[in-house]
Amino acid sequence: MNFGKRLAALRKVRSLTQLVLAEKVGCHVTMIRRYEANETQPTLEVIRKLAVALGVSADALVFDEHERGPDDDLRLQFEALSQFTAEEKQIVRVLLESLILKHDASRFTRGNDPS
Repeated sequence: MNFGKRLAALRKVRSLTQLVLAEKVGCHVTMIRRYEANETQPTLEVIRKLAVALGVSADALVFDEHERGPDDDLRLQFEALSQFTAEEKQIVRVLLESLILKHDASRFTRGNDPS
């Protein structure tokens, strides 16, 4: 689903007219119409205001439901993490950050290898 369709669907679920949403965001109703018709794309600042007005994350406006998040093979593991204590979650965060840094460093090293 494209941005305009997501925006229109979220607006309708919240029973907002285009005019009311425009007022909440601080723009002209014509811009909301143009966003929903995919005639133009909003700035990052407008996306932020739309997300606040609709009570959703900016990701919900920009990405399809399964476009972001863990791959299916990791989804169950990440769901299990929700039951961890705050201390256990912090340990997992540190571990993941270290693995990501190690991965990025090895990619950078391979990318600069002249051979």
